[in-house]
Amino acid sequence: MRRFPLAAILLASVAFAIPTHAQSNWKSRVNESMPILGHRNWILIVDSAYPLQSSPGVETIETNASHLDVLQYVLSAVNNSLHVRPLISMDKELPFVPDDDAPGASAYRTQIAQLLSNYNIESIPHEKVIAQIDETSKQFHVLVLKTTMTIPYSSVFIRLDCKYWSADAEKRMRARMH
Repeated sequence: MRRFPLAAILLASVAFAIPTHAQSNWKSRVNESMPILGHRNWILIVDSAYPLQSSPGVETIETNASHLDVLQYVLSAVNNSLHVRPLISMDKELPFVPDDDAPGASAYRTQIAQLLSNYNIESIPHEKVIAQIDETSKQFHVLVLKTTMTIPYSSVFIRLDCKYWSADAEKRMRARMH
């Protein structure tokens, strides 16, 4: 009789020890998140060594998928939304990562340049973008999608902005307010 409750407790503790972010279907999570994400939220497509952040606003999902496949899926989801558009940043260090130290870095730079050719890309030092994510996650949700990428500084940081209200419209409105 005593073995059953002990076994149930052990089973429950093992189930809680497995991170829920590792059990999730990442495409479903992206689809569920899109309607509720808005301007000031972020979606990160990161390499496999990207750290698990402890801020309460950061949700991390292991995709077990290729970096470019995840990025294409996320960009499609964002572009097909009615309410948000992507503002894309990448690590400033990426152009300086040599193939000798990170095999495939040059090929990745070529592929990512093609994939993002229709977007303005802001290059930001890695530590600065991490600090932005940390600060943002104190108030807003950040969805982190870890990929199988093994090239350093290859992460793509997507800050969501309002699709139907431009920065110029905001400036004009603010000028009228004064």
